[in-house]
Amino acid sequence: MIYVPDALIDQLLLDDIQYGDLTTRALGLQSQMGVMTFASKFGGCISGVTIARRMLEKLGITCDCHFQDGQQVAPQSVLIRAIGPIEALHQGWKAVQNVLEWCGGVSHYTQQMVNILHQYQPDGQLACTRKTIPHTKPLALTAILAGGAIIHRAGSAESILLFTNHRQCLENPNDWVSHIKTLRQAAPEKMIIVEADDYEQAILAINAQADIIQLDKLPIEQIQRLQELTKQQSRPCRLSIAGGINLKTIEAFAQTGVPLLVTSAPYYAAPRDIKVHIFKQ
Repeated sequence: MIYVPDALIDQLLLDDIQYGDLTTRALGLQSQMGVMTFASKFGGCISGVTIARRMLEKLGITCDCHFQDGQQVAPQSVLIRAIGPIEALHQGWKAVQNVLEWCGGVSHYTQQMVNILHQYQPDGQLACTRKTIPHTKPLALTAILAGGAIIHRAGSAESILLFTNHRQCLENPNDWVSHIKTLRQAAPEKMIIVEADDYEQAILAINAQADIIQLDKLPIEQIQRLQELTKQQSRPCRLSIAGGINLKTIEAFAQTGVPLLVTSAPYYAAPRDIKVHIFKQ
């Protein structure tokens, strides 16, 4: 579970309804009770339901959630039925709809990618990066987990990942053996992951005995050759693939035999339509 603080729940609401709903007030509907439903127009893998419930409850609305994050629902399925003052329902309407649509888009896209990967590698993992859309990380990570992916790196302090930009700041950028030795000594509890920008760098990283080599935008045929090469190593060395992995390309990458694919694509998925209906109780 990704912890979502109350401050974020409040902010999601305040972005839209800090001063109430003028139209509802002008119509004199403040004191009437109503019902609001949120339905998934096209179905798919849903997420954001728990966050949506917390948002509505902040407004004094009673919620009945019919599904949980990560479930696959049929088209037109009602995800949430809410009861409360009509004014509060209108205040929660768009803010909650936005969360359900955006999170649902991310989780559905993620699940589609995971399903394709598992057709070729049942134990393969889709890992989503820390390159989320600004200010969406808690929502984004909630959604990709619901879709069946794992978190690649939630932040730069979480794991060791030696990028080319790190090496270029060192005195001897191509001394892979020395760099990896230094990292092992400084962070003995961490696996040493290194980025390789081309085939030659990947060979150097393999020979330097990195734990995981992240291949960045390498051609498919080179990835396959490197995967065969790692199998011949006496010391375990694994590959991951990053760069250009999305719903259109994942099938080709899944067929390389590399079981760990790294992507940011789900964060930019199209939202999934959520239909909202409000009526008097």
